[in-house]
Amino acid sequence: MPVVSMFYGIIVSMYYKDEQRHRRAHIHVRYQEHEAVIGIPEGDLLEGSLPPPKLRLVLAWVEIHRDELVADWELAVSGQQPYKIDPLK
Repeated sequence: MPVVSMFYGIIVSMYYKDEQRHRRAHIHVRYQEHEAVIGIPEGDLLEGSLPPPKLRLVLAWVEIHRDELVADWELAVSGQQPYKIDPLK
């Protein structure tokens, strides 16, 4: 699972051809022992959980990088390596 970004201890990944699992564009987010799946471009929580402050950071990052995430999703579902996306600063 390629990591597309890391910030504040949060790791954001995107699976190749994972549209079969959730059937919509999404990212996988890990923070310590927590894991969540966030839909893109909307930024809705599809599965799992994160501590509320970390979830707010991820949702802000998704808002800022929405277009890049959608482009990366298109690459991932076609079997290509997604590009790295700048971390939240």
